[in-house]
Parts: sequence; structure tokens; C-alpha cells
Amino acid sequence: MTVHLSAIFDVPAMAGIPGEARPRRTRNSRQVALAVRPYAREQRLRSWWHLWSTIGVLGVLTAILRSEIPWQIRFLFSIISGLTIVRFFVLYHDHQHNAILKGSKFADAVMLAFGLATLNPPSVWNRSHDHHHGNNCKNFGANVGSYPLVTVEAYEKSSVWQRLRYAAARHPLTIVSGYVTIFLFGMCVVPLAVNPKRHLDAALSIVCHAGILLWLASGRLEDLWFAGIIPFAISSAVGAYLFFAQHNFPGARLQPGREWDYVDAALHSSSYIQMGLLMRWFTGNIGYHHVHHLNPKIPFYRLPEAMSAIKELQAPVMTSLRPRDIAACLRLKLWDPVTEQHVPWKRGRSLLQAESRAAA
Repeated sequence: MTVHLSAIFDVPAMAGIPGEARPRRTRNSRQVALAVRPYAREQRLRSWWHLWSTIGVLGVLTAILRSEIPWQIRFLFSIISGLTIVRFFVLYHDHQHNAILKGSKFADAVMLAFGLATLNPPSVWNRSHDHHHGNNCKNFGANVGSYPLVTVEAYEKSSVWQRLRYAAARHPLTIVSGYVTIFLFGMCVVPLAVNPKRHLDAALSIVCHAGILLWLASGRLEDLWFAGIIPFAISSAVGAYLFFAQHNFPGARLQPGREWDYVDAALHSSSYIQMGLLMRWFTGNIGYHHVHHLNPKIPFYRLPEAMSAIKELQAPVMTSLRPRDIAACLRLKLWDPVTEQHVPWKRGRSLLQAESRAAA
């Protein structure tokens, strides 16, 4: 999962870590990369089952949400519908990686319709997400395809306006309101304004999404809320947080510059988010993100299988969807290259003051 926040918030450039990012392949890295290849083979019938069953569940939920039932029950089903959209998004994500249903014109049409309907135009998604996979936690500052991250020193040297934009990009309210901030604005409006010719599908996505909302509102106004806005808002907020926690979590290890290695970045800069069976279904196993980054062509339903079979994948840095762990991830704001860890605002200021005293 990926966002294009750098274009929105214009964050300051990285400072203090010299050297170009040149991937370094170790013998062990190559062995691990080769070990996961057998799992990057689609099981076609399983892919079709997951697609049709997800479409069926979402269709039933939409029918329920447009029926005459008490609003309290409809609100509960709105939440379930939003989580099911997250699952559909994972199928869309895997299809864009050519991990599932490659070569099917029907699947292409379904996924295109889903991407446009949910403010995920393929041209924007593919460009930012491909860059993200090839540069996972390699660079600091404006980071295409992910949340921006700067060092403590770079943040201190930036202007007040740059600090405000950077803080806004990583603020929990930006994540919670991802429906507008990340998907409508970041995935559609900004790319369309920057390069209209390349991202015409962003305009089409806005039109398609608005058409769905107008169709729902043509019946009853409450249909618009319960079957449209609430599910989209929930799916966007959950997706936006998952984007964040996949690479911003306590214990993440970043190796920019000459030390960067694709496999090491997958295993140590990408999280394993522990979830129960139900949430694993809703999120399409996206919590196995370290395995996904190792080989994005592994279908989502084979990620647990790969992790269970390969020893090197079984000791990731973990987080979860427990409130305490969510809060711990959201508190992380800056990168300290000395201690090599994410730090919150307060600790970042303390580290900088300590460095100033030492220099004096």
C-alpha cells in the first residue's frame, strides 16, 4: 500500500547522510530472494475465488446498507463494508503487481473500475508504488510513494513553513481523514494538477467516485452516508494507517546511502503487523509486509505460507493493531541517524540540544 504525500506537503530535503544509494547484494540476500521465488506463483482458482467472494460480500453489504433497517445496525454494516473495501484494495494492489489474474481482460476491467471508483487511478498508483518498492526506506525527505521522513538535523534546519507541512503529512488527523487528504487530494487532485496528460485517469476517478455518491444520494440521503461516505472514509483511514505502520514503527532499521540493500530493507524496514484471522481476511494479509516487499509478485494468500517456510522471514520486527502499538507508531516523527531509530518530536529536540551542548 502507498501514498504520494511528498507532492502535497513539500518536505525539506534530507541532510547529514552523504553518499548515493547504491544497492548492495550480499550472498545471503541472494539466497533469501531465491528462496521466496517458488511462492511467487499464482494459484489461479484461488485468485478467482478471492475476487468473486469479495465482490459478493461487498454486493450483499451494499444491499443491506440500502435497506430499511435501524441506523445503528446500518452503521455497524458500514464499518464492515469499509473493511471489505480494504480487502478489495489488496486484490487491486496484487493485480497491479501482476501477482494475481495476470492476462485476464475481465480482471483488468474489474480492477480498473475498482481503482477509479475508490480514488486510486492506476497511472498514479503504479508510478508511485513501483518507485516505493525500488527505493524502500532508501531516501529521506520528499519520498515518492510513502510518508516523508527527515532526520532530526534536517528538520531543525528547515523553515517554519516546511516544518508545518512535514508535521501535517505525519499527523494522525491526516491519516484519519485519508479519504480527503490522501486519496482525493494526494492520489487524484495533485497528480492531475502536476501532469494532466499523464494522469487523465485521475480526473476520471474523481468523476466516477462522484457519480457513485450521486447515485446513492438519488434514493435517500442516508444511503449516501451509510453505503457511501462512511465505508469509503473507514477504508481510507484504515488503508492510510496501514501505509504508515508498514514502514514507520519502533525497531525499524533504515540503511540509506551505500549500505542500502533491497532484501535487508524488505526484512528490517518493513513491518509484520500481527492480526487475528478476521482482520487478516479484511486486510488481505497485508500485515505480512516484509514478505511482500521481498517479492511483490507473491499473491497475498501465499504470504503466510512463505513466512512459515523460510527461516529468515520468521523474526521480523512486529507491531499490531492494539491501541498501544498504534499510538507507538504514530508518535514516531523523525529519524535519528546516530541512534539509528525513529524518534518522537520531544526526543528529537532533546537529541539536538545534547549535540549542541557537546559541540560547545
